[in-house]
Order: sequence, then C-alpha cells, then structure tokens
Amino acid sequence: MIWGSVISLFLLSTVKFMFAPLGGPGLGLSFFQTYFTCVSGGIVGASFFYFSGGYFIQRAEKKRLTIKKKKTFSRINKLIVKTKKSIGIVGISFWAPFFLSIPVGSIIVAKFYGQNKKAYLLIVIGMFINALITTGLAYLIYG
Repeated sequence: MIWGSVISLFLLSTVKFMFAPLGGPGLGLSFFQTYFTCVSGGIVGASFFYFSGGYFIQRAEKKRLTIKKKKTFSRINKLIVKTKKSIGIVGISFWAPFFLSIPVGSIIVAKFYGQNKKAYLLIVIGMFINALITTGLAYLIYG
C-alpha cells in the first residue's frame, strides 16, 4: 500500500530529514512522491520545533539558572560563535536542520535568529533544496 510508505517517509522526515529520501526507492515510491513527502514532513517538523523552540530554550535556561555556575567560554562556545559568524543566517538555516536533525537544527536557528523574520523562510527554502539534492542522489544510486 502506497499510503503506508508515504506516511512512514513523512514521519521519518519530520525528525531525520537527511536520510529520509533514501527510503523512497526501496518503498516503491516515485521521485516526486518521495520528494514532496520528504519536503512536507521536513516543513511540518521544522515548523513545530522552530515555533515551539522558545519553550525549549526557556526551559533549558531555567534549568541552568538553578545550577548557578560561573560563565565560561568553552571550546564548544567558541566553535558556535565562529560558525555563526562564518556561515551566518543562511548557512545555519539551510544546513543545521539537515545535518543535525530537524528538532535540534530548528531550535538552534530559533535561538540564534528567532527574531529575524527571514530565518523560518530560509529553513523552508533549505528543505526544498536539500530534499532535491538527497532525493536526486537516492534515485541515482538506488533507483
């Protein structure tokens, strides 16, 4: 049944967008069915986590305040600042949800650029571009 395959691919795309198109050829879906299913799932997942990201950020900050540590500038913090300065809003919005995962990447974009109205639009554009690339590769290799 094609609906079971579409729903499975959609749900996988809401969380781990990078690998979802690889399942399309194995599930017997066409290129366009796979592409639009993955884009739809990615956008739904990114929307949920981007717009609810404020809640997750506030919750993490509240937990951090109860511990009351002295602020340190660790290697991870330096890497984050360097990455943010080097690839900017476009790079982080396009690639963080793709490489990390939809939940983590969308929350990171919301934390860094939540006040910027372009950030969500860039995530959606990134979904279309990344899905085209990964679906194309999946059908070149496995299709």
